[in-house]
Amino acid sequence: MKFKRTERIGAIVKILSDNPNKTYTLSYFTNQFNAAKSTISEDLLVVKNVFEKLQLGKVITISGAAGGVKYIPKTSKAENEELLMELCEKISDKTRILSGGFLYLIDLIYDPTVVSKIGKIFASNIDYTDADYVVTMETKGIPMALMTSKAMNLPLVIIRKDIKVSEGPTLSMTYLSGHSSKVESMSLPRKALKPNSKVIIIDDFMRGGGTIKGMVDLMNEFGAEVIGTGVFISTMKPTEKMVKDYISLIELDVVGDEIIVEPNLKTFRNEYRNENIEEYNIEDILEESDEE
Repeated sequence: MKFKRTERIGAIVKILSDNPNKTYTLSYFTNQFNAAKSTISEDLLVVKNVFEKLQLGKVITISGAAGGVKYIPKTSKAENEELLMELCEKISDKTRILSGGFLYLIDLIYDPTVVSKIGKIFASNIDYTDADYVVTMETKGIPMALMTSKAMNLPLVIIRKDIKVSEGPTLSMTYLSGHSSKVESMSLPRKALKPNSKVIIIDDFMRGGGTIKGMVDLMNEFGAEVIGTGVFISTMKPTEKMVKDYISLIELDVVGDEIIVEPNLKTFRNEYRNENIEEYNIEDILEESDEE
């Protein structure tokens, strides 16, 4: 079956954007559309240019035996600020304050549109080049961690508060909650991580940092290295957290019945950090493919 150029380009955009950070060989597209490599090359150049002009992310070409083309989600600083300002406006609603100084955030944390964008922001501002997994703590951190793992094309590992018999032998440990100074427990199946893994931690909320520190300590018990940490909301107080190297998207404080909330623009000082992939022209990939 032959496809028109507009049909091929539409399908390529769909395939790449639905599968971020997954490499597709040019042969995949030539077989998919029954088209010559030169034709696919022209299609990919169009897609690449449109994505860059509209700041929809990057379509890059990679040389070598495992080379090809893939889409890397990228969000612009302006796009980040617009989304976070909108979220801050919603969070600042006084009716969200619950007893004990907690905030009602479930409607935002479980909104697919919101968490999908948050996942792309984390993927744009955390270097996950060498990462093997995204790790989170149940339960409210799961949606945005899942969207982050999709944007990074990494498997998601969920730390449990209780042991699940169906998950086999489990490593459990205790940690000190940064909020209540209460001793809590967390557990993870021993089969969840490969040896010497590198992980990205994603969580929804951080006050003192006790939970994330516990997650870092648990990763150490598995021999895994935490190479990046992202938090949706962090509180302004205490200023000294139990963890140091992290990015937060929104900073928050509750004083009486007043909610002080603002986007953490320092997060985006070095946007587009995951840029150390050597990129080649599509024509170079074609030449290598012809040589093979």
